[in-house]
Amino acid sequence: MVVPHHKTDKFHYRGTPQEADVSYAFGYLGDMMIQFIQQHDETPSIYRDMYKAGEEGYHHLGLLVHDFEAEYKRLQDAGFVDACRLYADEVDACYFDTRSVSGGFTELHGDPKHILGTFAQWKRAHELFKPGDDPIMTR
Repeated sequence: MVVPHHKTDKFHYRGTPQEADVSYAFGYLGDMMIQFIQQHDETPSIYRDMYKAGEEGYHHLGLLVHDFEAEYKRLQDAGFVDACRLYADEVDACYFDTRSVSGGFTELHGDPKHILGTFAQWKRAHELFKPGDDPIMTR
């Protein structure tokens, strides 16, 4: 599934309200969601922190968390920097710069019922996808 040019309701990259133009493609390996992310511009971002235009590779590990603020505080207290925080689709998300220990960022993503339902629909769509089906999802 592809979500082109995703927009958020609130967005901060390293303390500034800069939001890069990005598209997401989602797929699944069993229960694990895999994302491919393309940044279409040169706006400073967590993606450009690791890769120049045309480069690619592992970027982050994402975790669905029930108590977003407690997990946010836990990573902050461990000394990791909040590189990007956003709010979209009625869900908080944040990317901590954990490259020093994991080689990538760590994403915290809230898990309210509606987002779990959305992810379940995407997984089911992935399972049913056939060549020729339109991969573009509208929001």
